Amino acid sequence: MTVGGGLIPPPSTSRVVGRVGSPPVMNVTRPLKIWITRAQPGADATAARVRALGHDVMVAPLLAVRMLEDVQVDLAGVGALAFTSANGLRAFTEVCPDRALRVFAVGAATAQAARQAGFKRVLSADGDVAALAEGIAARRSEIGGVVLHPGAAELAGDLAGALARARVEVRPLTLYDTLPVRLEAHEIAQLPQVDVALVYSAKAASALAQVLRGHPQPQLRVLGLSKAVMKPLARAQVSGKIFAPFPLEAALLNLIDR
Repeated sequence: MTVGGGLIPPPSTSRVVGRVGSPPVMNVTRPLKIWITRAQPGADATAARVRALGHDVMVAPLLAVRMLEDVQVDLAGVGALAFTSANGLRAFTEVCPDRALRVFAVGAATAQAARQAGFKRVLSADGDVAALAEGIAARRSEIGGVVLHPGAAELAGDLAGALARARVEVRPLTLYDTLPVRLEAHEIAQLPQVDVALVYSAKAASALAQVLRGHPQPQLRVLGLSKAVMKPLARAQVSGKIFAPFPLEAALLNLIDR
């Protein structure tokens, strides 16, 4: 975990990039057209980062966030909050005004969103769900209560299970769901010009696989946030499938020009 300085060092950038049945990819010098598949509002933020790298973008999310209605947030006995995505953080801030609790965040983007929302005590795992669970378990004596884990109906990773095995009491709180989005005709028409698709979740990868079954894109290179994210695309016929060496957006974007 990190709080400004590094308490747990981030994964080394020297780790081997993962390829899933992919040939070596040559470095590129021309601007590429990058398909941003993640849900809003993260899609627009990612698009801005990709444009800053000198590439063109097509923002066409394959998932949409739907907030659940009439969610009751009970903070009785809660000593800390744990978030595995910025979407979970945003969803919590919409239904609960409390900003006094300590926040454990899976990565830098989620930690930044927490600070922008007004939380003062924010710790980032700078990694994945396993790293987040490890960081929380290392501080269980400081938490003084239950760890509340707000998030989606289908969570990425099993934080609750990992914390339970570490004897940390955790309480999941479902705040939203992500639903598949059907591409518009004009978006489908642009697919043959797309060079790279960025995929952030296994659910989005499943949606992409369905799109590719109906609209094959053999020229497309797919970059995923992790090996688990890429699993639903195992049979997709594309030019390359590569996953980031560690599950951070910066690592994913670094793959674009490789």
